[in-house]
Amino acid sequence: MNLEHFKELLNPLPGNHYLYISTQEDEITKLLASLMLKVDGELNSIYYNDENLNFSQPFRAIPRDNDIVIIKDVFSQHQNKEMLLKLSYLSLANTANVIILEKKGSLDIESTKELLENFEFRSPNDIDILEGYDLIVGKKMHMWGAGL
Repeated sequence: MNLEHFKELLNPLPGNHYLYISTQEDEITKLLASLMLKVDGELNSIYYNDENLNFSQPFRAIPRDNDIVIIKDVFSQHQNKEMLLKLSYLSLANTANVIILEKKGSLDIESTKELLENFEFRSPNDIDILEGYDLIVGKKMHMWGAGL
């Protein structure tokens, strides 16, 4: 997986906190850890697999503590997508992004973008930059909707 274009979506600043929700540690975990190390930031990872959470459980995160939430290979399988978005929203600082990554064809892109809008993520966009993956980005905006 070539992550150069994906890396361009991220703009880590000193002290940033990123939350990575996935099924396992992978190349993206390593990339995010490397980026956070360079800016004295923090990467928190949550894994949905046989040893941790199952696909019906919520995750825990500190409110307004994250500058980006990345959900990879979890969203399409989770039984409560609305809960995932609500918890992601609550864990994000204002003007922060949520990024959803799923294997191509496993995600209804238009309904996912609509769901992001319903949960107050603005300007949801699908971006074709990772081979074999659909990627959708939404932004939590300060003073819009529930972004107070």
